[in-house]
Amino acid sequence: MDTLNSFESLEPKPRLTVVGAGPGDPELITLKAIKALQEADVVLYDALVATELLAYCKPSCEQIYVGKRPGESHSQDAINFLIIEKAYMYGHVVRLKGGDPFVFGRGMEELTYAQQFGLLTSYIPGISSSIATPASAGIPVTTRGISESFWVITATKSDGSLSKDFALALQSSATIIVLMGMNKLAQLASLCQTFGKADLPVAIIQHGTCANQKVGLGKAEDLPSIAAEHQLSNPAIIVLGEVVKYGYHNLAQTLFSSINQP
Repeated sequence: MDTLNSFESLEPKPRLTVVGAGPGDPELITLKAIKALQEADVVLYDALVATELLAYCKPSCEQIYVGKRPGESHSQDAINFLIIEKAYMYGHVVRLKGGDPFVFGRGMEELTYAQQFGLLTSYIPGISSSIATPASAGIPVTTRGISESFWVITATKSDGSLSKDFALALQSSATIIVLMGMNKLAQLASLCQTFGKADLPVAIIQHGTCANQKVGLGKAEDLPSIAAEHQLSNPAIIVLGEVVKYGYHNLAQTLFSSINQP
């Protein structure tokens, strides 16, 4: 900590901008986010960020990968240290995170930490994968007469347990979007059966909005077998609700169009 405090005497004035990169498709980043990348002296970017976005950085910008996929050693403490160190060394640090960093992205934690060390901070929201990924499969999270609201739930809390909000959501008619749930498919399916929602339409969408997107559709009780049949794994989002039927319709339309192309 003494090392971090010693940075405060250096120039230039350090600042941090936490930026949402969007759900995966590099064209879905905002103009304001692009401007921040163009101005950045250092960019710390996550595993789910499209690396094409780094082309917006100026040649002198230092680009540092800090992904947290299994087997990688970039802890949150290490990332926090880098933010402070690089900001006091070079000036403007952009923390580039997938989706919207205020939706299970620890964006606020990083801003708060940086403020403790005197950094100027700002935030640029991104398009959340929780909404964009279902949309990329032709599934609206709400639509009149079918779903009046939606829940966005993390299936894996900091202690590894499933959020209790999933059971609450099943007692409503809302669309349920589950993030970080691929390791809990059997548990999710069991809870759906417990609450009489075994036949609830579901979709598992991997690499949403990207060229390699894959979609599996079925019933809630079959979540593990849907993933196995379509070879679906992380990064993926699970959608539960009657709105998933639009995904069936759009998938059928896509297949029909491809079959009838000359």
